[in-house]
Amino acid sequence: MGETQLHHRTCSICEAMCGIVIEHRDGQVLSIKPNRDDVLSRGHICPKAVALKDLHEDPDRLRRPIRRTASGWEEIGWAEAFDEIERRIGEVRARHGNDAVAIYAGNPTVHNLGAMLSIGDFIRAVRTKNLYSATSVDQLPHMVASYLMFGHQFLMPGPDVHRTQRCVCIGGNPVASGGALMSAPGFEKRVEALRGRGGRFIVVDPRRTESAQIADEYLPIRPGTDVFLLLALLHEVLAARLADLGHLGPQVRGLDQLREAVLRFDPVRLAARTGIAHERIARLAREICAEPRALVYGRVGACTQEYGGLTIWLIYCLNVLTRHMDREGGMMFAEPAVDLTRAYGSRGHYGKFRSRVRNLPEFGNELPVAALAEEILTGGPGQVRALITFAGNPVLSTPNGRQLDRALADLEFMVSVDLYLNETTRHAHVILPPTSPLEHGHYDVALSGFAVRNVAKYAPPLFERPAGALHDHEILGELTLRLGTRPGAERSAARARRSIPRRLGPDGLLDWMLRTGAYGQENRGALRLLGRLPGFGAIRKQLEAPDRRPQGLSLRKLVESPNGGDLGPLEPGLPRRIATEDRCLNLAPDACLRDLERAARALDAPPPELVLIGRRHVRSNNSWLHNSQRLVKGKPRCTLMIHPGDAARRGIVDGARARLRSRVGEVEVAVEITEDMMPGVVCLPHGWGHDRPGAHLSVAAKVPGVSINDVIDDQRIDQLTGTAVLNGIPVEVEPVRPAALA
Repeated sequence: MGETQLHHRTCSICEAMCGIVIEHRDGQVLSIKPNRDDVLSRGHICPKAVALKDLHEDPDRLRRPIRRTASGWEEIGWAEAFDEIERRIGEVRARHGNDAVAIYAGNPTVHNLGAMLSIGDFIRAVRTKNLYSATSVDQLPHMVASYLMFGHQFLMPGPDVHRTQRCVCIGGNPVASGGALMSAPGFEKRVEALRGRGGRFIVVDPRRTESAQIADEYLPIRPGTDVFLLLALLHEVLAARLADLGHLGPQVRGLDQLREAVLRFDPVRLAARTGIAHERIARLAREICAEPRALVYGRVGACTQEYGGLTIWLIYCLNVLTRHMDREGGMMFAEPAVDLTRAYGSRGHYGKFRSRVRNLPEFGNELPVAALAEEILTGGPGQVRALITFAGNPVLSTPNGRQLDRALADLEFMVSVDLYLNETTRHAHVILPPTSPLEHGHYDVALSGFAVRNVAKYAPPLFERPAGALHDHEILGELTLRLGTRPGAERSAARARRSIPRRLGPDGLLDWMLRTGAYGQENRGALRLLGRLPGFGAIRKQLEAPDRRPQGLSLRKLVESPNGGDLGPLEPGLPRRIATEDRCLNLAPDACLRDLERAARALDAPPPELVLIGRRHVRSNNSWLHNSQRLVKGKPRCTLMIHPGDAARRGIVDGARARLRSRVGEVEVAVEITEDMMPGVVCLPHGWGHDRPGAHLSVAAKVPGVSINDVIDDQRIDQLTGTAVLNGIPVEVEPVRPAALA
């Protein structure tokens, strides 16, 4: 037996970026423990980290490409797999055009360095407008608001939780999530520190979440009415002349238009719609204004609702008007070592084209995933006939999953880059499995831009990849070459071969980006090279900024710092980083002002009797951790939470099964009666439903649960952003009677 060794790493499962120490020997993981010296997590760890061992060792995980045949699945070689994909995708394109091929990228993409640095070339090679991802069932409203207000879709502010004195959290549950667009591992301890310095933590949510349970104050709100709460808060600020733009004043435009739009609403009517007393809303507004270090933060619950785009826009506006944007203790912008706002020279675009069937707007070249099934099922020019999925399971994670299930079965060809034969990939004709997360290097190139402290952490591979295995970036690189090569287009293939990700590899490109970033060595050769590349010209401009603080950061220095590099607290960065054409922060984007009319019309609409919201658990992450026995064992967690009064009126008892029905479908699920639910609201977790035939997830199949997306209506979207409405869905609930009593 070999010597036991320790490997320092960042957990790559969720956004928290917890530092871990993996004890291993002879290619086996012995334990995964918290890293008490990690620059961000400081010894915090959640139960999900052990899933890295389970995932790496899972016998259900695919190790070789497989192809679906009439008699089942068969293993094939990589060359044969790529040949078939090139031929079949080529046939679809030849008959129906490039837009007949669609791409879906799942959530794990952002946790994978190689994928993040390679997927752009791949998407450009496919040359389709049918691009979809988990973005439009998650953070899209943040990206749209950031683009419209600050000029760049990745310039998203996050909470300065270390210095705030009043943190108002709307529709977020950072205790369970570790933060979202706010990497803050061990959030409970951060709340303890906030309270220890005399601050307050306030949670606004339809459910008394894990975060609400540790809050100083919990305000239950009717699902989907956050926009009216924000309008009421802003009304108080503007009507009482409490607005203060602080240092941003000279760079802010649109204040008069925003004031006019907000003050025409009646704050009493707004409050009545939310279920929160008008007096409490008015007092909260004044408390936020009076506290120099305060912030208002909104997350998934605030995003995935009918007015998610307006809600996030108004949250940003409230922070600006109360002098809490870009200020210590407020909402601030991280200054990461690799900054996506610099690496991507394009600021983005919105509404450049629209979906074929429902005329939904694109954002950053992506269409809302709620439109994917109809684009497959609806005939005519531009119909999607082939699909490439990357690290995603949209059957369980996007609206109307059963409809998408049926649509995928109708495709002419489908290929999936995935570790598992799951509820989505079972429809594929070819599945290409990459290496496990422990077999390649890790750096959070995206999530570092939303951390509550500026940090940089890199871990080399723990294990060598097995012979014949390919990394994600190698799979994407080969697909880029194969699908980017067309007769008479040799130059496209040549460009792909010369692409920076392919020439340098993820580690080499990461090193270039670290050296030329805000904390890097000033490498003139790198500047000359990157300055000539599309999309990288912005790096040179940022390097010339007078407040740049070079610290000689490089990949070698991170390798030599297994606990990570601490780059300092969040610091004010505006107006320097504003990227709008006129270099001004826009409080009143035309698209948002127009959408306010839609909200105004809905203000007096009678609310549904019962609505559905989702939830997450600290031992779960979307649909891809349920094949870990240690994470799914214990008390069943896929239950329908319901308030005691709502249960009594329907004759439903705790632990019994109930039928949950919406316009698009129904499921039967065990009931959990709890005072944590607001009356008129039921709650079902996200990511379950592992009962589809053909999937090969042996552990998950024993505790399948039901999929909330089987009752989520794909026709309900936020019209401003195209985000799927996952919260506030009208539903009916009734008891499931035993057959003898039915």
